[in-house]
Amino acid sequence: MNWRSYTSEFGTNFKLAWPVMVGYLGHMLVGLADNIMVGKLGPTALAAVSLGNSTVFFIMSFGFGFSSAITPLVSQALGQKNKERIHRIFYNGILINAILGLLMIVLVWLLIPFLHRAHQPPEVLKLAVPYIKVIAISVVFVMIFQAMKQFSDGLGHTKLSMRAMIYTNILNIILNYVFIYGFWVIPAMGVLGAGWGTLISRFLVLFVFYFLLQKFPATSDYVKQLPEKILDLSIVKKIVSLGIPSGYQSVFEMGIFTASVWLAGTLGKIPQAANQIALQLASMTFMVFLGFSVAATIRTGYRLGQKDYAGLRRVAFSIFLQSMLIGMIFSMIYLVFREELPWIYLSRKNITPEVLETARLASGLLVIAALFQISDSLQVTIQGALRGLQDVKIPALLTFTAYWIIGFPIAYFGRLQWGVQGIWYGLIAGLTMAALFLFIRFYYLTNKMIHHENA
Repeated sequence: MNWRSYTSEFGTNFKLAWPVMVGYLGHMLVGLADNIMVGKLGPTALAAVSLGNSTVFFIMSFGFGFSSAITPLVSQALGQKNKERIHRIFYNGILINAILGLLMIVLVWLLIPFLHRAHQPPEVLKLAVPYIKVIAISVVFVMIFQAMKQFSDGLGHTKLSMRAMIYTNILNIILNYVFIYGFWVIPAMGVLGAGWGTLISRFLVLFVFYFLLQKFPATSDYVKQLPEKILDLSIVKKIVSLGIPSGYQSVFEMGIFTASVWLAGTLGKIPQAANQIALQLASMTFMVFLGFSVAATIRTGYRLGQKDYAGLRRVAFSIFLQSMLIGMIFSMIYLVFREELPWIYLSRKNITPEVLETARLASGLLVIAALFQISDSLQVTIQGALRGLQDVKIPALLTFTAYWIIGFPIAYFGRLQWGVQGIWYGLIAGLTMAALFLFIRFYYLTNKMIHHENA
């Protein structure tokens, strides 16, 4: 094995990945800002935001997966030097994402009554339901943003969405502070204020992002002028055929983490708050891996357009290796700082037995989070590479098997034996099996493509 052939790609991989990491971390920072500010109000408020964000994100996860179909289509068209097709993909992607976003708002509202039947703490539901109703409206804005993001990522210009998210997060933090704690004539709204701050910031980012696309030379022509044929049913069909399985795949993965929140809620508000702290931290490192996943989609999609299959697999393996090495570093960070990290979300000014128990449980969960960093890094980057190959149906079945046939039963019954830690044993099992299944799939497909190329 020639390690140099892989490590020589690290610079290019990181150049594509780091702006995506920052952009996706921007989505997480919206929730992080909510959690840090609301967490100062106590474990009940933190559990409410946890339940609200996880419920909305469960629905949004389908949209994230669906919109990811735009990136490989753009990358492939770029490899084919087909500018007209890229132009049409941009506008058709925005149109179908906006329609899907409106449908997702309705789904979130329909899901609210089921929360009352899921054995969640009543004091948590009292705060969470109004928060969900407000933040659900922002889903359509997130979906339009995703269409623009996936388009610019597909062209390899990943810094544009990063810049848009940085501006949004600054605004979100300011608005959250004002609406949560109150300022001047605006009354303190607590948890509900966090919802309003997030909604407004997600709306305003659309104007920021569109302005950036208009001003950037490599994307301005696609944005300023409408294509001759705005609605292209062949492109819509292609986005839908790739997007629906990708959406299900995202739901299967994100759904298991949402299920962990609901399962933790059946154990009480303290395990639910601890689960949210550890989950939020694990999600932050996951966004780094997701950056490499997008880089894998871009680079494999481009090589697919060029029909360079040997180069495609070499580039993909380099991304898998790089992401795994970073996962090892995160594992060490979680283990070394497991007792200090929970206090990012908890206040030391008024330490109660509830706060101490929340910190203790969260610290224990971070040990498990450290153990699944490698498998988490591999499963998501391999997903990205397969998406670049436009292979989405079989991977969706593989992730369903890993998370829901293997992982969820372990989590469901594990909580009865080991409490909230038992839920996380299910997470580590699902992530590990997903990484194994997806790697076998990728190796099989690329072997087949290279053999056909050399025949």
